[in-house]
Amino acid sequence: MILCCGEALIDMIPAPCAAGQEGFVPHAGGAVFNTAIALGRLGAPSGMLTGLSRDMFGAQLDAALGASGVDRGLLIRSDRPTTLAFVTLTQGQARYHFMDENSAGRMITAQDLPPLPDHVGALFFGGISLACEPCAEAYAALLAREAGRRAVMIDPNIRSGFIRDETRYRARLDAMMAQADIVKLSDEDLEWLIGGDGPLRDKAAQVLDKGPAVVIITRGGAGASGYMRDIEVSVPAQAAQIVDTVGAGDTFNAGVLAHLEAQGLLRKEQIRALPEAALEEALRYGARVAAVVVGRAGANPPWASELAAEI
Repeated sequence: MILCCGEALIDMIPAPCAAGQEGFVPHAGGAVFNTAIALGRLGAPSGMLTGLSRDMFGAQLDAALGASGVDRGLLIRSDRPTTLAFVTLTQGQARYHFMDENSAGRMITAQDLPPLPDHVGALFFGGISLACEPCAEAYAALLAREAGRRAVMIDPNIRSGFIRDETRYRARLDAMMAQADIVKLSDEDLEWLIGGDGPLRDKAAQVLDKGPAVVIITRGGAGASGYMRDIEVSVPAQAAQIVDTVGAGDTFNAGVLAHLEAQGLLRKEQIRALPEAALEEALRYGARVAAVVVGRAGANPPWASELAAEI
């Protein structure tokens, strides 16, 4: 099972009301939650580890996980509120305003973490859960505890507005990337993390120097590139009629993970010896499933049955 570790929240998506005003419609979401949902729909064995509220929005999130075949046995439930993310869209591009204080997801600690069953073969971390404490420290502790025997992918999905102590955040993220097998970054993430001028491959090499075996850089409509020590591959973005970009990167992550799992390559030793062709195929599949989600409102990943060809 691929265990997705991080936030589950409600995206409040703008929508016109019958009376003419604009309102907000609650959609289940969150970067890590979206990846778990997409994995489940693609037929990959997936589970979710997060702090989940017992409120009405927590019930909505729980139901959405179950409907997509995501294992919920490792959810950490509490009576704290659910995180809400109010979304504004500008030419299809999403921006977020979060209400996250004292939330069920944010307030979990290392002491809340359950033991992981043996059938968890891979871990996925990312999103605002790596920036907001105390949960960020809890996920860092989980990674430190488990990375030696399970494959790990990280997508920090950096949102600078959540970072209260940049030095502390960078140190924690560097430590987590050093233990990861795959690190995925958007070009905006890479600019924040590395900065400066120079070719993309040189910046990716600096991330590789931190410890992961594979670094993936996504560039929106310009496609995605994957880097290993002696490998560089690039794939184009697939053509799509864009409604919005909510969940695009998260669904891309699921496509990559699902493809590697289907090929029997989502293991630490296989990732560190990944053939060039296998990396390229995984990126192509990630781009393919992401192209579906950008053609829909909100984060609504495709089911395997909707795709014309198998993984």
